[in-house]
Amino acid sequence: MANKWTIAIDAMGGDNAPLSVIAGLDLIYDYLVKNNIALLLFGDAKVLSPYLVRYPRLNNISTIVQADEVVQGDDKPSKIIRKGRNTSMWKAIEAVRNKQADAVVSGGNTGCLMGISKLLISMIEGIRRPAITTLLPNTTDYTAMLDLGANAECDEHNIAQFAVMGSIYSKILLGKQKPKVGILNIGSEAGKGLDYLTKAEEIFEAKKEHLPFEYFGFVEGDDIMKNKVDVIATDGFSGNVALKSIEGTAKFISTDLKKVFVKSPLTMFGYLFMRGAVKKFKNKMDPRKYNGAVFLGLNGVVVKSHGGTDAFGFSNAVLYASRLLVDDFTSKVAEEIKKLN
Repeated sequence: MANKWTIAIDAMGGDNAPLSVIAGLDLIYDYLVKNNIALLLFGDAKVLSPYLVRYPRLNNISTIVQADEVVQGDDKPSKIIRKGRNTSMWKAIEAVRNKQADAVVSGGNTGCLMGISKLLISMIEGIRRPAITTLLPNTTDYTAMLDLGANAECDEHNIAQFAVMGSIYSKILLGKQKPKVGILNIGSEAGKGLDYLTKAEEIFEAKKEHLPFEYFGFVEGDDIMKNKVDVIATDGFSGNVALKSIEGTAKFISTDLKKVFVKSPLTMFGYLFMRGAVKKFKNKMDPRKYNGAVFLGLNGVVVKSHGGTDAFGFSNAVLYASRLLVDDFTSKVAEEIKKLN
């Protein structure tokens, strides 16, 4: 059967590339084949070819596209836009622009990935700004939050569009039929916070018959992980601060728990009775399970994998891209944005 979708992979992007990239793709090989998804691997063929020898079945669905250069972690977007056209990241994104691929996944420099994507890939008609989103674990499931850093300042129309994109994202990845959407604010009471947040709420009230979600209201920072809502819409400044705070707290808890359990023979003995619960908690909080920040609003799927993730984490980033393609995310967003506008 002919391949229906093609994903461009920046095979050189990330701290552990290309091993984590190629090994991660091999983990989801069966899923990719089942959904007729082909891969374009961008990077130095001399470097990539030996890895495809180690994972030979990937040769059935993969093509290496030569790229002599790599975007470095400290590169500035302006520099890459001027001089980085032979990098694996640029060429992978360019493949989406040229309709040679439907999505791109990279573990490289976030700023460069966003900058090049905005330059080369057009926005969905009606979308004013793209947004970065990912899934965050809550008490029972996951919550999608956006924007996480693409737009430090927003207006009410941006927030409304983020909510629409986030709700469709939640439907596809979490199976929510009518996602609950909240706006991040400093209080849950009506009229609280900055003017544009109140105006966004007014848009939801005026358009409620045409919204693909149920508007919940304002939510506060301590509600993010309570499973009150399925989607949280916010500006990029607040979203990024909230995300980094959650990640830092999770690392603190993990590190401190380890110190507690090895403090004395008694605590080490107590761990024997708790290790099942601790393992379950650790598994739920494992960032590799929800690795992959998606740039929503572009006329093509762009997914940023964490640069330091392993093969399992990278495989989940590619799965995000695959599921958004298979469920026609871009077309669904375009349809709902027309209703909103």
